[in-house]
Amino acid sequence: MTARTTIRSRTRLTALLCAVALLAGACGNATAGTPVPNGDEVSSYLSAKFSDTLQKLSDSLGNNDTRKSVQDTFARFDQKKINSTITAVQLGHPPARLSKNHSNQDSNEYLDDFHPANSPVEYLLLGPVYASLAPTHWVSMPYTAGDYNECYWGGSHDVCKMLGAIDDSVTKSKGAQSANSKADGSIELTANVTMTAFLDNSVITFPQSILDQIGPEMKTKSFQAKITLDGQGKLTDLQLGGTVTGDGHELEINEHYRLDGVPTENDLPKVPDAADVTVLADSAAVDDFYNRMGEIQDR
Repeated sequence: MTARTTIRSRTRLTALLCAVALLAGACGNATAGTPVPNGDEVSSYLSAKFSDTLQKLSDSLGNNDTRKSVQDTFARFDQKKINSTITAVQLGHPPARLSKNHSNQDSNEYLDDFHPANSPVEYLLLGPVYASLAPTHWVSMPYTAGDYNECYWGGSHDVCKMLGAIDDSVTKSKGAQSANSKADGSIELTANVTMTAFLDNSVITFPQSILDQIGPEMKTKSFQAKITLDGQGKLTDLQLGGTVTGDGHELEINEHYRLDGVPTENDLPKVPDAADVTVLADSAAVDDFYNRMGEIQDR
Protein backbone atom coordinates (compact mmCIF):
# COMPACT_ATOMS: atom_id res chain seq x y z
CA MET A 1 0.00 0.00 0.00
CA THR A 2 1.19 3.54 -0.65
CA ALA A 3 0.17 6.93 0.70
CA ARG A 4 -2.73 8.28 -1.34
CA THR A 5 -3.70 11.85 -2.13
CA THR A 6 -7.03 13.16 -0.90
CA ILE A 7 -7.00 16.19 -3.18
CA ARG A 8 -9.92 15.20 -5.39
CA SER A 9 -11.86 13.18 -2.85
CA ARG A 10 -14.98 14.76 -1.37
CA THR A 11 -17.08 13.86 1.63
CA ARG A 12 -20.47 14.95 2.78
CA LEU A 13 -20.67 18.04 4.97
CA THR A 14 -23.43 16.40 6.94
CA ALA A 15 -21.05 13.81 8.36
CA LEU A 16 -18.78 16.43 9.88
CA LEU A 17 -21.58 18.59 11.19
CA CYS A 18 -23.46 15.66 12.62
CA ALA A 19 -20.44 14.10 14.25
CA VAL A 20 -18.90 17.21 15.76
CA ALA A 21 -22.24 18.68 16.78
CA LEU A 22 -23.30 15.40 18.28
CA LEU A 23 -20.15 15.19 20.33
CA ALA A 24 -19.40 18.80 21.17
CA GLY A 25 -22.91 19.49 22.40
CA ALA A 26 -23.01 16.38 24.52
CA CYS A 27 -21.28 17.90 27.47
CA GLY A 28 -22.75 21.36 27.45
CA ASN A 29 -24.22 20.86 30.91
CA ALA A 30 -21.45 18.76 32.41
CA THR A 31 -19.38 20.19 35.25
CA ALA A 32 -15.59 20.14 35.18
CA GLY A 33 -14.14 16.72 35.81
CA THR A 34 -17.53 15.03 35.82
CA PRO A 35 -18.36 12.11 33.52
CA VAL A 36 -21.70 11.94 31.79
CA PRO A 37 -23.43 8.52 31.66
CA ASN A 38 -21.84 5.63 29.82
CA GLY A 39 -23.04 3.06 27.29
CA ASP A 40 -26.57 3.38 25.97
CA GLU A 41 -27.27 6.39 28.18
CA VAL A 42 -24.39 8.47 26.79
CA SER A 43 -25.41 7.57 23.24
CA SER A 44 -28.90 8.90 23.87
CA TYR A 45 -27.50 11.89 25.74
CA LEU A 46 -25.18 12.80 22.87
CA SER A 47 -27.91 12.40 20.27
CA ALA A 48 -30.35 14.55 22.25
CA LYS A 49 -27.91 17.46 22.18
CA PHE A 50 -27.42 17.40 18.42
CA SER A 51 -30.07 19.92 17.35
CA ASP A 52 -28.98 22.46 19.96
CA THR A 53 -25.41 22.69 18.63
CA LEU A 54 -25.74 22.12 14.89
CA GLN A 55 -26.32 25.74 13.93
CA LYS A 56 -23.49 27.03 16.07
CA LEU A 57 -21.04 24.57 14.56
CA SER A 58 -22.33 25.23 11.05
CA ASP A 59 -21.63 28.93 11.52
CA SER A 60 -18.18 28.17 12.92
CA LEU A 61 -17.24 25.98 9.97
CA GLY A 62 -18.42 28.64 7.56
CA ASN A 63 -16.04 31.13 9.13
CA ASN A 64 -13.01 29.23 7.78
CA ASP A 65 -11.11 29.64 11.04
CA THR A 66 -7.35 30.09 10.88
CA ARG A 67 -5.66 26.86 11.90
CA LYS A 68 -2.56 24.72 11.52
CA SER A 69 -2.86 20.96 11.88
CA VAL A 70 -1.08 17.64 11.53
CA GLN A 71 -2.60 14.28 10.72
CA ASP A 72 -0.58 11.08 10.88
CA THR A 73 -1.93 7.95 9.18
CA PHE A 74 -0.57 4.48 9.79
CA ALA A 75 -2.22 1.32 8.56
CA ARG A 76 -0.90 -2.23 8.36
CA PHE A 77 -2.76 -5.10 6.74
CA ASP A 78 -0.61 -8.15 7.48
CA GLN A 79 2.74 -6.98 6.06
CA LYS A 80 1.47 -4.21 3.77
CA LYS A 81 1.68 -0.70 5.20
CA ILE A 82 0.58 2.90 4.72
CA ASN A 83 2.50 5.54 6.67
CA SER A 84 1.95 9.19 5.79
CA THR A 85 1.53 12.65 7.29
CA ILE A 86 -0.61 15.57 6.16
CA THR A 87 0.40 18.98 7.48
CA ALA A 88 -2.07 21.74 6.74
CA VAL A 89 -2.47 25.49 7.05
CA GLN A 90 -5.59 27.58 6.66
CA LEU A 91 -4.96 31.31 7.03
CA GLY A 92 -6.93 34.49 6.47
CA HIS A 93 -10.42 35.51 5.33
CA PRO A 94 -10.97 34.38 2.65
CA PRO A 95 -8.47 31.66 3.46
CA ALA A 96 -5.28 30.64 1.76
CA ARG A 97 -4.89 26.87 2.12
CA LEU A 98 -1.92 24.52 2.01
CA SER A 99 -1.95 20.78 2.58
CA LYS A 100 1.24 18.73 2.31
CA ASN A 101 0.67 14.98 1.94
CA HIS A 102 3.99 13.17 2.48
CA SER A 103 4.80 9.50 2.73
CA ASN A 104 6.89 8.49 5.76
CA GLN A 105 8.14 5.44 3.88
CA ASP A 106 9.48 7.15 0.76
CA SER A 107 10.71 10.74 0.99
CA ASN A 108 10.22 11.10 -2.78
CA GLU A 109 6.49 10.49 -2.55
CA TYR A 110 4.62 13.69 -1.76
CA LEU A 111 1.98 16.06 -3.08
CA ASP A 112 1.63 19.63 -1.81
CA ASP A 113 -1.67 21.33 -2.62
CA PHE A 114 -1.70 25.16 -2.44
CA HIS A 115 -4.60 27.51 -3.03
CA PRO A 116 -3.75 31.20 -2.58
CA ALA A 117 -6.58 33.31 -1.22
CA ASN A 118 -9.06 34.29 -3.94
CA SER A 119 -7.01 32.58 -6.64
CA PRO A 120 -8.97 31.13 -9.58
CA VAL A 121 -6.50 28.23 -9.67
CA GLU A 122 -4.88 25.88 -7.20
CA TYR A 123 -1.36 24.53 -7.47
CA LEU A 124 0.00 21.04 -6.88
CA LEU A 125 3.68 20.38 -6.22
CA LEU A 126 4.73 16.94 -7.48
CA GLY A 127 7.24 14.85 -5.57
CA PRO A 128 9.78 12.82 -7.60
CA VAL A 129 7.49 9.74 -7.57
CA TYR A 130 5.02 11.78 -9.64
CA ALA A 131 7.55 13.59 -11.82
CA SER A 132 6.39 11.73 -14.94
CA LEU A 133 2.98 13.42 -14.73
CA ALA A 134 4.24 16.81 -15.91
CA PRO A 135 7.41 18.42 -17.31
CA THR A 136 7.46 20.95 -14.43
CA HIS A 137 7.54 20.72 -10.64
CA TRP A 138 4.06 22.22 -10.32
CA VAL A 139 0.74 21.85 -12.08
CA SER A 140 -2.18 24.23 -11.82
CA MET A 141 -5.88 23.55 -12.28
CA PRO A 142 -9.10 25.56 -11.98
CA TYR A 143 -10.18 26.01 -8.37
CA THR A 144 -13.69 24.56 -8.11
CA ALA A 145 -14.24 24.22 -4.34
CA GLY A 146 -15.79 27.68 -4.10
CA ASP A 147 -17.15 28.46 -0.65
CA TYR A 148 -17.16 24.85 0.57
CA ASN A 149 -16.00 24.30 4.13
CA GLU A 150 -12.84 22.58 5.31
CA CYS A 151 -14.14 19.11 4.52
CA TYR A 152 -13.53 19.83 0.85
CA TRP A 153 -9.76 20.27 1.01
CA GLY A 154 -6.89 17.95 1.79
CA GLY A 155 -6.09 19.50 5.17
CA SER A 156 -9.37 18.43 6.76
CA HIS A 157 -10.79 15.84 4.41
CA ASP A 158 -9.52 12.83 6.34
CA VAL A 159 -10.58 14.13 9.74
CA CYS A 160 -14.06 14.65 8.32
CA LYS A 161 -14.09 11.00 7.26
CA MET A 162 -13.08 9.94 10.76
CA LEU A 163 -15.85 12.05 12.26
CA GLY A 164 -18.29 10.54 9.79
CA ALA A 165 -17.30 7.05 10.94
CA ILE A 166 -17.71 8.07 14.58
CA ASP A 167 -21.11 9.57 13.85
CA ASP A 168 -22.30 6.41 12.11
CA SER A 169 -21.05 4.26 14.98
CA VAL A 170 -22.71 6.41 17.65
CA THR A 171 -26.05 6.81 15.90
CA LYS A 172 -26.39 3.38 14.31
CA SER A 173 -24.47 1.09 16.65
CA LYS A 174 -24.57 2.90 20.01
CA GLY A 175 -20.81 3.21 19.94
CA ALA A 176 -20.48 6.12 22.40
CA GLN A 177 -18.62 5.12 25.56
CA SER A 178 -17.84 8.14 27.72
CA ALA A 179 -17.75 11.92 27.84
CA ASN A 180 -15.77 13.81 30.47
CA SER A 181 -15.28 17.52 31.04
CA LYS A 182 -11.90 18.68 32.32
CA ALA A 183 -10.97 21.45 34.74
CA ASP A 184 -9.79 23.65 31.87
CA GLY A 185 -13.19 23.41 30.19
CA SER A 186 -12.10 20.93 27.55
CA ILE A 187 -14.11 17.81 26.78
CA GLU A 188 -12.81 14.29 26.14
CA LEU A 189 -15.03 11.70 24.53
CA THR A 190 -14.45 8.08 23.63
CA ALA A 191 -16.36 5.85 21.26
CA ASN A 192 -16.13 2.51 19.51
CA VAL A 193 -15.93 2.80 15.73
CA THR A 194 -17.21 -0.23 13.89
CA MET A 195 -15.29 -1.73 11.02
CA THR A 196 -18.39 -1.23 8.86
CA ALA A 197 -18.47 2.50 9.61
CA PHE A 198 -14.70 2.72 9.08
CA LEU A 199 -14.97 1.15 5.63
CA ASP A 200 -18.20 2.91 4.61
CA ASN A 201 -16.62 6.29 5.29
CA SER A 202 -13.35 5.35 3.54
CA VAL A 203 -11.32 6.58 6.48
CA ILE A 204 -8.38 4.98 4.69
CA THR A 205 -8.55 4.25 0.98
CA PHE A 206 -7.53 0.62 0.70
CA PRO A 207 -6.90 -1.00 -2.70
CA GLN A 208 -9.56 -3.46 -3.80
CA SER A 209 -7.15 -6.35 -3.31
CA ILE A 210 -7.17 -5.68 0.44
CA LEU A 211 -10.89 -4.90 0.67
CA ASP A 212 -11.57 -8.31 -0.85
CA GLN A 213 -9.72 -9.95 2.06
CA ILE A 214 -11.66 -8.18 4.84
CA GLY A 215 -14.30 -10.80 5.50
CA PRO A 216 -17.35 -11.19 7.79
CA GLU A 217 -15.34 -12.01 10.92
CA MET A 218 -13.16 -8.90 10.73
CA LYS A 219 -16.19 -6.73 9.92
CA THR A 220 -17.63 -7.51 13.37
CA LYS A 221 -14.68 -5.78 15.05
CA SER A 222 -14.26 -2.16 16.21
CA PHE A 223 -11.60 0.50 16.68
CA GLN A 224 -11.33 3.02 19.51
CA ALA A 225 -11.71 6.78 19.02
CA LYS A 226 -10.84 9.59 21.43
CA ILE A 227 -11.95 13.14 20.70
CA THR A 228 -10.79 16.27 22.53
CA LEU A 229 -12.66 19.58 22.26
CA ASP A 230 -11.57 22.85 23.87
CA GLY A 231 -13.79 24.98 26.08
CA GLN A 232 -15.44 26.55 23.03
CA GLY A 233 -16.26 23.19 21.47
CA LYS A 234 -13.44 23.36 18.89
CA LEU A 235 -11.88 20.06 17.86
CA THR A 236 -8.24 20.04 18.97
CA ASP A 237 -7.28 16.36 18.91
CA LEU A 238 -8.73 13.18 17.42
CA GLN A 239 -7.25 9.70 17.64
CA LEU A 240 -8.67 6.56 16.07
CA GLY A 241 -7.00 3.19 16.10
CA GLY A 242 -6.46 -0.32 17.32
CA THR A 243 -5.61 -3.78 16.02
CA VAL A 244 -8.23 -6.25 14.85
CA THR A 245 -7.92 -9.80 13.58
CA GLY A 246 -10.18 -12.11 11.63
CA ASP A 247 -10.47 -14.15 8.46
CA GLY A 248 -6.81 -15.10 8.83
CA HIS A 249 -5.61 -11.47 8.68
CA GLU A 250 -4.57 -8.66 11.01
CA LEU A 251 -5.33 -4.96 10.53
CA GLU A 252 -3.63 -2.27 12.60
CA ILE A 253 -4.82 1.35 12.40
CA ASN A 254 -3.44 4.50 14.00
CA GLU A 255 -4.93 7.85 12.91
CA HIS A 256 -4.03 11.00 14.83
CA TYR A 257 -5.21 14.53 13.99
CA ARG A 258 -4.27 17.52 16.14
CA LEU A 259 -3.90 21.28 15.99
CA ASP A 260 -0.31 22.45 15.71
CA GLY A 261 -0.01 26.05 16.85
CA VAL A 262 -0.92 29.30 15.12
CA PRO A 263 -0.03 29.64 11.42
CA THR A 264 1.63 32.69 9.87
CA GLU A 265 2.32 33.82 6.31
CA ASN A 266 5.72 32.13 6.63
CA ASP A 267 3.93 28.76 6.63
CA LEU A 268 2.67 29.35 3.08
CA PRO A 269 4.73 29.01 -0.10
CA LYS A 270 5.05 31.71 -2.70
CA VAL A 271 2.99 31.39 -5.87
CA PRO A 272 5.23 29.34 -8.19
CA ASP A 273 6.84 30.93 -11.20
CA ALA A 274 4.78 30.44 -14.36
CA ALA A 275 7.75 28.79 -16.10
CA ASP A 276 7.64 25.98 -13.51
CA VAL A 277 3.90 25.34 -13.80
CA THR A 278 2.09 23.01 -16.20
CA VAL A 279 -1.42 24.36 -16.73
CA LEU A 280 -4.31 21.90 -16.65
CA ALA A 281 -6.82 24.20 -18.26
CA ASP A 282 -10.04 22.18 -18.21
CA SER A 283 -11.78 19.20 -16.62
CA ALA A 284 -10.60 16.82 -19.35
CA ALA A 285 -6.96 17.67 -18.62
CA VAL A 286 -7.53 17.39 -14.88
CA ASP A 287 -9.24 14.01 -15.23
CA ASP A 288 -6.43 12.68 -17.40
CA PHE A 289 -3.86 13.91 -14.88
CA TYR A 290 -5.54 12.16 -11.95
CA ASN A 291 -6.12 8.99 -13.94
CA ARG A 292 -2.41 8.80 -14.60
CA MET A 293 -1.68 9.57 -10.96
CA GLY A 294 -3.95 6.70 -9.96
CA GLU A 295 -1.96 4.34 -12.14
CA ILE A 296 1.22 5.31 -10.27
CA GLN A 297 -0.43 4.89 -6.86
CA ASP A 298 -1.84 1.48 -7.76
CA ARG A 299 1.52 -0.01 -8.64
